[in-house]
Amino acid sequence: MEQLVRDLVPQVLGVLVRRGADFATAEDAVQEALLEAVRRWPDAPPDDPKAWLVTVAWRKVVDLSRSESARRAREERVHEEPPRGPVADEDDTLLLLFLCCHPALTPSSAVALTLRAVGGLTTRQIAEAYLVPEATMAQRISRAKRTVADAGVGAPGDLRRVLTVLYLVFNEGYSGDVDLSAEAIRLTRMLDAASDEPEVSGLLALMLLHHARRTARWDEHGALVPLAGQDRSRWDTRLIAEGVEILQAALARDRLGAYQAQAAIAALHCDARTAEETDWSQILEWYDELLRLTDSPVVALNRVVAVGEVDGPLVGLRELAAVPADVPRRTAVEAWLRERTGDLAEAHRLYAEAAATASSTAERDHLILQAARLPGS
Repeated sequence: MEQLVRDLVPQVLGVLVRRGADFATAEDAVQEALLEAVRRWPDAPPDDPKAWLVTVAWRKVVDLSRSESARRAREERVHEEPPRGPVADEDDTLLLLFLCCHPALTPSSAVALTLRAVGGLTTRQIAEAYLVPEATMAQRISRAKRTVADAGVGAPGDLRRVLTVLYLVFNEGYSGDVDLSAEAIRLTRMLDAASDEPEVSGLLALMLLHHARRTARWDEHGALVPLAGQDRSRWDTRLIAEGVEILQAALARDRLGAYQAQAAIAALHCDARTAEETDWSQILEWYDELLRLTDSPVVALNRVVAVGEVDGPLVGLRELAAVPADVPRRTAVEAWLRERTGDLAEAHRLYAEAAATASSTAERDHLILQAARLPGS
C-alpha cells in the first residue's frame, strides 16, 4: 500500500489544484483522505483507489474552504462544479511539478516541495537526505506551500526552472534511505514522455550517463575515485546505451541546448574504453559549444581541463588565467596543470590549498592524497 500511496498522492494533488484548490489546502485535504483510507481500505478496498482519494479529498477541500471565512474569494472558486470527464494522470502530475517550481520559491524550497508533493517522499526522508532536522525541513516545506498559495497558480515555474530543480535533486545523489538521483531520473522520464522539448531529453540523457558511472566513483573504503582512475567494467552499459540513444534523438531535432551539450560530453567519456582513449578533441569542441550557450565560468574552468589535454598544460594555464579566482575547483585544476608541467612543489602547494576549501569530505581527502604524492617546497 505504501508504494501505491506514493504513486497516487501527486496525481490526486494535481487533480485538486487543477480544480481550483490552493496548494496548501489541497495537500491538507489529501493527507486527511489518506488517513481515512488507512481506516477503510483494509476492510473494503476500492476498485479505483485514485478516484476514491480524489472524491474524499475534494470533499475535504470543500469542508476546509467553508471553515476559512477570511478567504471568501477562494471559497467561491473551489465551490464551482469541478470539470467532468477523464483527464490523464500524467497531466495532473506535471501541473503539480511546475507548480512546485514556482518562480516565487528559492531553489532549495522548490526542491523540497517537489520531493514532498511530486516525489511522494515523507518530510523525514527529505530531511535525512539533506542532513537537516525534520522540524527544519517541515518549516521549509510549509513556507514553500504558503508562498505558492499567496502567489497563486497563475505563474507556475517555466520549463527551464523545472529542469534546474530536477538537476539539483539529481546532484544530491544518495543519502539516508532515499536515492535522490533515481528519483530525479523518474521525474525527468515522466516530463520527457509528455514533452517535445529536446532539452528535457538532453537532461534525461545527462542523468542516465552520469548515473551509469555511479558505482565506480567510490572505492571499497568510500574514497572518491576520479574519472580517469575508475574501473570502467563497473559502469552500467545498459544505462549508457539508453542515454546515448535518447541524446542522439534529441540532437537530431537541431535545437541544441546546454543539457544536450553536457550530455554529449558525458557520452564521449562513456564511449572511451580507457582514459587514454578519451576523444578530448571532440570534448573540447563540445565545451566550446557549451560555453557559447551558457557563458558560465564553471564551464570555462571545465573547458580548461580539455584544453590541457588537447594542447598541453602550458596552454591550459594561459586559458586558466581568464577564469575568475573564486570559481570552485579552480585551484585544483591549476594544481593538476602545474603537475603536468613538472612544477611539483607548486602543484603540492596548490593541491593542499584546494583541499582546505573543498566542498565535501570526499573531495578534501582526495586532494590531500594528491598533495601527499608530491614533494613540497
